[in-house]
Amino acid sequence: GRARPSHSEPRGRDGRGGEEEEEEEEEMEGWQQLYPGHIPTNPLQKALLAAGSALMALYDPYRHDMVAVLGETTGCLALPNLRDKMRNHPEGYRILQERPRIRLSTLDMARLQGLPDGSLGREYVRFLEDNKVSPDTRMPPKFVDDEELAYVIQRYREVHDLMHTLLGMPTNMLGEVVVKWFEAVQTGLPMCVLGAAFGPVRLSTRKLQVLTTELVPWAIRSGLNASCVLNVYYEQRWEQPVESLREELGILPPP
Repeated sequence: GRARPSHSEPRGRDGRGGEEEEEEEEEMEGWQQLYPGHIPTNPLQKALLAAGSALMALYDPYRHDMVAVLGETTGCLALPNLRDKMRNHPEGYRILQERPRIRLSTLDMARLQGLPDGSLGREYVRFLEDNKVSPDTRMPPKFVDDEELAYVIQRYREVHDLMHTLLGMPTNMLGEVVVKWFEAVQTGLPMCVLGAAFGPVRLSTRKLQVLTTELVPWAIRSGLNASCVLNVYYEQRWEQPVESLREELGILPPP
């Protein structure tokens, strides 16, 4: 609805007319930053990032930055599905509205350490201490072109260690593969499917046998049987016994 500039209108500093500058501004508005750290990308750029990050993640599964990029650039179908599951669940909806974060700055570590053995909070802290990991290592999203979906994948990353806690799995390669099988069934994220399928190539014959005969069947059954793990407000469940939460979610007892 704007009037077109006349031919006598002064040209821009770089010699272009006002109409060209206006079109360029409108194009840039379509690629605006949606949240802090967001890097807008087109489908071709996403495909290139996905291919490169997949190769690097397969070469070195502990390159968490590459695993993160792969999850963001290939989750275009799975993330909206997870978001809808959260929207349609009372607890999941509250999480989407309140946007809680699991970080050292939001956790009362002294309180969690003082909780009874077997409680979610105490076992979560024990997991962090035993495996020498920190919730602050989870990378913020960059390549998800929707602010709400960016929070969904951020939430998935921050509850990943809680999945280890609930499933009773360490952070070695065997434990990571088992958790990835569970998460692949739960989330449908291609990154989880890739990790579940190709992670076992680095395992010894003995561990591979245990994985295929016991752990993978259990992880798949638990993933199918359990309700969506993103619909749990874990920050309000620290006192709940792990066994009770497993039973509530439908996670089968670990073999």
